[in-house]
This record gives sequence, C-alpha cells and structure tokens, in this order.
Amino acid sequence: MNVSSTGPSDSLAIATLRGLIMDGVEAAKSGHPGAALALAPLGWTLFRHVLRFDPSAPEWPGRDRFVLSCGHASMLQYGLLHLSGYGLDLDAIRRFRQLGSPAAGHPERGHVPGVETTTGPLGQGVANAVGMALAQRHLAARFNREGHTLIDGNIVVIASDGDLMEGIAYESAALAGHLRLASLLVFWDDNRITIDGTTDMSTSEDVLARFRAQGWATLEVENGDDVSALRAAVDTASRRDRPTLVRVRTLIGFPAPNKQNSSAAHGAPLGSEEVAATKALMGWTHPPFHVPAEVAAEREALRSQGRALRNEWAERLSAYRAAFPELADELCSTFGIDADGQASASKAANGSAASHPLAQLAEATTGLLNDAGKLASRQSSGKVLEFLAERLPSLVGGSADLAASNNSYLKGQGDFVPVEGSGGGAAPGAVPRNVFWGIREHAMGAACNGMALYGGVRPFAATFLIFSDYMRPAIRLAALMGLPVTYIFTHDSIGVGEDGPTHQPVEQLASLRAIPGLTVLRPADARETAGAWAVALTSPGPVALVLTRQAIGPVQGSEGASVARGAYAVFESSKPLQALLLATGSEVDIAVEAGATLDAEGVGVRVVSMPSWERFEAQSASYRASVLPPEVTVRVAVEAGTPFGWARYVGDEAAVVGMRGFGASGPASELYTHFGITSEAVCAQVRARLAAARGEASA
Repeated sequence: MNVSSTGPSDSLAIATLRGLIMDGVEAAKSGHPGAALALAPLGWTLFRHVLRFDPSAPEWPGRDRFVLSCGHASMLQYGLLHLSGYGLDLDAIRRFRQLGSPAAGHPERGHVPGVETTTGPLGQGVANAVGMALAQRHLAARFNREGHTLIDGNIVVIASDGDLMEGIAYESAALAGHLRLASLLVFWDDNRITIDGTTDMSTSEDVLARFRAQGWATLEVENGDDVSALRAAVDTASRRDRPTLVRVRTLIGFPAPNKQNSSAAHGAPLGSEEVAATKALMGWTHPPFHVPAEVAAEREALRSQGRALRNEWAERLSAYRAAFPELADELCSTFGIDADGQASASKAANGSAASHPLAQLAEATTGLLNDAGKLASRQSSGKVLEFLAERLPSLVGGSADLAASNNSYLKGQGDFVPVEGSGGGAAPGAVPRNVFWGIREHAMGAACNGMALYGGVRPFAATFLIFSDYMRPAIRLAALMGLPVTYIFTHDSIGVGEDGPTHQPVEQLASLRAIPGLTVLRPADARETAGAWAVALTSPGPVALVLTRQAIGPVQGSEGASVARGAYAVFESSKPLQALLLATGSEVDIAVEAGATLDAEGVGVRVVSMPSWERFEAQSASYRASVLPPEVTVRVAVEAGTPFGWARYVGDEAAVVGMRGFGASGPASELYTHFGITSEAVCAQVRARLAAARGEASA
C-alpha cells in the first residue's frame, strides 16, 4: 500500500469536505453530521494519498475497495466521491436524502459510482470487507503467478464504535484473524459516543485487546485530525502479515464548538447557528456547497492518477497474457473485462443470456439427476455441487459448521487456511474454495455478500433452514443489492424429526418469501433440485434452496427444466377439472398420493408442484392461468410450514394443510401424522370444499 506525499491542499480539502458535510445535512434537515465531520481528515487521507482507484472506471478489478461500514456517515463518502472525481455532482449533494437523489441517507451500491456496498445496519460493512478479502485470496491463488501479480488490492474500512459492538463484527473479525487476511485494514472511529450517550454506559471492554486475541495487528492514532499520523499508520499496516485494526481517536462533531463530543451531533443537523459558528471557527467564508479551485485541481490530479494506475495494471495484464494466454482469457471472462482491462458489455460472473457459459452450464445441470431415485434433496444438492465444482471455478463457499449435514463441501478443492508471511497471500497448493465459517451464520451471510461484491466469485452459504434467522439481515441486503449469492438451507421442516421444535422451521419459508428480490426454491425431488440449482446459476440476485433431511421422491411427472417456471402440473386426472392441489418440496408426494385417491373417487384433480412462488409470479399471465385456471376455485395447498401467504393461491389459509404451531420431537414419519399433514387430510379438505360448492350451487 503506497502512501503518496502530502498535497499542498490537504487542509483546504478537509475544510471543503467539512463544509459539504454540514451543507448537505443542513439542506436535508436530517442526517448524521457528527462522525462525518470528525472523520474528514481520515477520509481525505485515504482517498487522496492511499487508495488505488480510477474514477473513470469504478469497477476496475485492480482497485482497492473502500467500505464505509458506519453508513450513517454517508455525507463523508459523498463528499469524498465528489472531490475525487467520481461524477457525483453538487446537485445530488444538495438533494442529499431526498427522493430521487443518488445521495441516499445511507450509501447504496448502484446509486453512486464508487460505493462498493450498501451499508447502514452496523457491522455489515465489516463483514462485507472480510468477504472481499476472502474473494481476493481465492482469486490471487487462482490467477497470480510468480512475477505476474494482478490481484493485490487492499480492503479498507472505516468502522464506528457501534459497528464493533455488533455481534457480526465479532464473528467476522475472528475468522479474518484466524485466516490472516492481511489485505484487510480497518480504521476504528473511537469517538466513544452513541445515540443514547457515551459508550461507557454499555461497554467497558478493551477493544484492541479483543482484536489482538483474534489474531489482528493493532495500531493507535491519538488525534484523528493528525494527517501525518494517519498516513504513518497506513504505512505501518502495509507491512503487516495479518489484518490490522487502527484505533483513531476522534471527537464526534469536531470542530463544531457547541456540539462536538456529544450525542447531539450524531443524528441531527447542527442547525444554522452552529453551522455558522463552526465555519467561522474554521475560517470558512465561502457560500454553501463551495469547492475552491485549488481543491477542484486535486480532483483532476486524482483522475489523472487513477488513469495512470489503471494503465499500469493493463500493461501488467498484457504481460500476463503473453505469458499465460489461457489464464488471461479466463481472468477477463471471470471479471467481465476485455483484453485491455475495460468493462465488457456483460459480466461473466453474473450474466444470464442464453449464450452465456453459465446458462449453458445451467442447462446441463437441469437434467443431471433425471435418473436419481429416492434421495434427500440435500443429497441431491450435494451431487449437483460435485458436478459444478469441476466446471465452475468461481464457485466458492462453505457451511456454518454443518458441511456434512448440508452436503456442501466441494470435494477435491482447496480449503481456506491461515497463511503465514507478509501480505497474507495465497497458500501453496490447491486454490482455496471451501470456507470453514465456524458457527457464525450472520458473518457467513454478510461475507458472502462481500465476495459477490468483490467480483469474480459466485458464493454460496449453507446451514439449517432454522438458522437462516441468524443471517436474515445479510440475506435482506443481498436482495437489496441484487447479489448472486446462493443459500443452501437444509433440514427444512418437521422432517428434521427427533431434534424437535427448536430445530424444526415453521415460519422461515414465509419469512424468506417476504423478502423482495429473493428467489426461494423448495424442490420436490432430485430432478427439481438440479433444476433449482440451474435457476441459481443464472439468477442475477440471491437464491435460497430449501432442502430436506429425509429422503423424498422421485415424483412422477417432475421435471428439472420446469422448476424455472415456478409451478407446473405433475399429476392430472383425465376427468373434467374440479380441484387443484398445490404443494412444495416433500409435500408434493403427499399431494400426488391424495390426487390419485381423489381421481379414483371420480374427482377431476390436478396436482401442481410449486417450487418457487417468485418464479411463478414472473411468468406470463397466460402461463399462470394455464397452471391455475381461475375458474377452478376448489383449491387446497399442503406444506409443512405456516399457512401464511398461501391465501393468494388457494383463497384462504383454512385451505392449507400445514403447521399451526411449532413442531415436536419424534420420528419424522410420526410427526407428519401427528400434525395432520397427510394425504387423508388433503382429501378431506377437497371433499368438504366440493360439497360446500355443490351446496352453494343448488342454493
């Protein structure tokens, strides 16, 4: 990590940045000025003298990654992006936190070039950064060769007291220290203030000792306004062989004369009088949103520096191509760049066009398990992973200490292990692809987001469905950002059996389906499981695969390819259609059994396997009507979970054969009978509803 010489405009640029922060928050009449003001020297030091980036190519793979984990200090990042030449104009900053402005209340990826991740929920950015460092280590081992280093950037984070209080920060920092992720540099804004008051109201721990115990190097800067000390800390950290935490002592709200070092500066505008007093103290006599010509010149210098850095990287790529042409093609495809390092029309890791290699792989995956017999869908998923591991080198992930239960270990592939030596580079041997997350579901979810954000990696995370609750905030953010993360959630129902209600998910399916942008798939057998993986491979956003512990299927009439449509008929009698049975996962077998019984009784019935509500809703109205004809009003659903949400398809929750409470401990087969999730119960529902319909008609 190279630190350039101090620019003549540092003091003026920091004052300009503080002016923009105050003006933006004041114009919005809302926001969080305190941390942003105090961190202005650190932010400017990083952007002007430390970070490698090119504002004209925000997705350049060779850049350093900057994460503002304390996203409430967003005006700091917006001001820095404007002053660094990223194209965020003053009009956007003037409309800070207003509808339609890219300068949202908390930074959002995709709204503003240069924002690497959506932050706001504290601790998420720290864990995202750990995932970025993991992705970098994987890609460095995969592509770097002696004398040819292309993957070598740094992951730089600014985190608050609150970030480091969150449990997710503990989880992710412990893993980062264990694996010696030396590219990770976290600046801790130690201002000792939270919304409620001082931090000593809620904590008295020695944070530096905690991080050292987790395997981190630690440094201290006693004055957050001391640019020379900040740069010295960066220079020292660059020589460490492990992740580094730099404690930076700041006064929240500094230099506001009446609100600094107070929670009053945290989450509300300073007010016009305090802004005026602060600017007078700074000697800042300019109108609001003013950028002096000298600071504007620094912007041009940063743009020029960025182009030079990217051109130098492109020259290294050219030399790499001469030495390793096939690897160079693979690297460019992985990052979605052309031979000169420029972004290509489509990004290989996330594309979904029919001609795309991932789409072709998905097509092959769809029919992979056509001949499989009765298998738990977690086992079917494991077989798909074995197939994909050899064909999709960007597939990286692991389980939260449940690899054998989730069938999620990539056999024959490398593991992430601690790496000794300066720089914490790749371990010798196989390219690391299996992450042993430990019992850290939340960190796993957020770090997978970071891997996807880094680029070049398609991450997956595995645990029991019941523990998806521990990682829900990370899943939500993956959906918000549209990240291609795949979740393998096994042990999906009362089919867990003897472990009892603490481990038997009931409300989790409904909860996951409630997240906009998340595709949930609950396959009924091996064929559908392969089809579900095919959907995951080509989805631009996150996908949850909900899988059984117990053996299921094969379901006569099931098709892997049909999973992409979300719902389709797997059984239909030849008689005129009178009733529809809808089911997912292991309950499709129950519905088919009920359908056969009703058919024998003379009832015209169709059984619909519905692995994904989201995929079904994405189909044309004509297709949806062909599967669920509107005129057929007698409908019954069966799913071993809460009935919540099924009313949209079957009219009311009373028409759902499902769970009305929590589970119990006992053999799975006995539990299904005990809770009335049986073909007999489905048949009884249909008979009763048909009788009621006939009665209404005769009336």
